[in-house]
Amino acid sequence: MAEIIQKDGTWVFDGDALRLTPGRDKNVGLLRRSLGELAVPLRALAGISFEQGRKAGRLRLRLRDGADPLLLATGGRLAEPHDPYLLTVEPDRYGVAEYVVDEVRNALLLEQVPSDPVNTYLLPGPAVPLSVSAGDGTASFDGEQVRLEWNWKTEDAKAAAGTRTLPLADITAVEWQPAVGLDNGHLRFTVRNAPTKAPAKYDPHAVELWGFKKDPLMALVAAAVQARLPHPARAASERPAALPAAAPAPGSPAPGTPAPAEDEHDALLRRLRELGELHRTGVLTDEEFALAKQAVLKRM
Repeated sequence: MAEIIQKDGTWVFDGDALRLTPGRDKNVGLLRRSLGELAVPLRALAGISFEQGRKAGRLRLRLRDGADPLLLATGGRLAEPHDPYLLTVEPDRYGVAEYVVDEVRNALLLEQVPSDPVNTYLLPGPAVPLSVSAGDGTASFDGEQVRLEWNWKTEDAKAAAGTRTLPLADITAVEWQPAVGLDNGHLRFTVRNAPTKAPAKYDPHAVELWGFKKDPLMALVAAAVQARLPHPARAASERPAALPAAAPAPGSPAPGTPAPAEDEHDALLRRLRELGELHRTGVLTDEEFALAKQAVLKRM
């Protein structure tokens, strides 16, 4: 058994799994503290490394792509204080950290664990039910449905649509994006038959995040949902192959030939209908709808 105990946390390797327990130091992120102890099976690992520094070192785990729903949902965008697979090591424990690395690497070689991607989750994801309030709303998940409730800071048109309840069967993807600089983040759900490219501020299937303390906790909701969705790699492999293109009908343009330009008047009418639908569903505010409509009418 290999073990390293630091203020940042404790890692214990028993030959079959690494147990990662967050420390109680003030620098430990809220997400890591909320996750609690993680058991990472050896077969989920792609590698481990240790980087020495002048004031502190970094012990890092690298998981196989697709093994962890948390990493899938966050796209590797977790900052250092919240990354559960990173441990800060004090200089007087560098030798212990290197010993842990050697033990884990030897086990990976002995068990011949491949480092290629997997098509099934090897970690379970956060337990449910859970509920997190951050940004412009509250996201709750009970294992069967997501509930999105809005607060007083929500954009009026979005709040007017009311509380959203999304059955898990209707969710095709989930994404957590942190706020970076002047760009806000989000927790966004892609819903079957209701795609949207609207900013999170207007999207009724997204919670907008502004870079505050509780934002990383929304990643827990994302990971819990991700863990219960079909694995992306498996879904891609099971997708039926595209059928060969049918031969063009006599008199029709050959493939690759540009279609005739659409009549501009008809295109503008279609744009007005689209704007009306976006306004009706709350994606556009009254002011935004009026400005966009005026711009189209001027072109007519």
